[in-house]
Amino acid sequence: METSPSPADSGTPPRRADARRNHACVFAAALDVFQEVGLRGTVPQIAERAAVGKATVYRSYPTKEDLVAAAVQHRLTELRRFTAPALEQADPCQAFSDYVLRLFEGLADDRLLSEVLADAEFGNTSGLLAQLSELMEAAKAGGGVRADATPLDLRVVLCGMAVQLIRIADRDPALWRRYGELTLRALRP
Repeated sequence: METSPSPADSGTPPRRADARRNHACVFAAALDVFQEVGLRGTVPQIAERAAVGKATVYRSYPTKEDLVAAAVQHRLTELRRFTAPALEQADPCQAFSDYVLRLFEGLADDRLLSEVLADAEFGNTSGLLAQLSELMEAAKAGGGVRADATPLDLRVVLCGMAVQLIRIADRDPALWRRYGELTLRALRP
């Protein structure tokens, strides 16, 4: 798993093997902690999960925000990889429906990604939302989405549902899927 640029790519001196191992452990622990508790995850929790000291975390990521940004970028990259094949499906209406339902089910288990997608100020989601809008536009052209639906409508409905599900702290994928279905119903002609 590639978690950051190699030292040769970034212009920094090569790291020792133990430093590379620690970096990988810190990043994996951060992904786990943020997935479980979202942005409330702390550096001490991550250090404990990685079995390293806080200073080791800060050597790889000078601030918690740097670590959050790396984790978010990683999660969004994974999600974009999942989105790209949906754009290629023959039936755009089915692709959009399947994607929205899988997205909601996935968000139930990933507190970080659900919080980031629900946060209107978080700019890193724009590429993902653009892909999702492409899926919606293709489904609209196929008659599966109402003609007046806009990317803003999609974001408000999808992210609004995510905000409320985060607030009630229910992580049951079946419940999140139900709200994915309601999102799709809201967008149907």
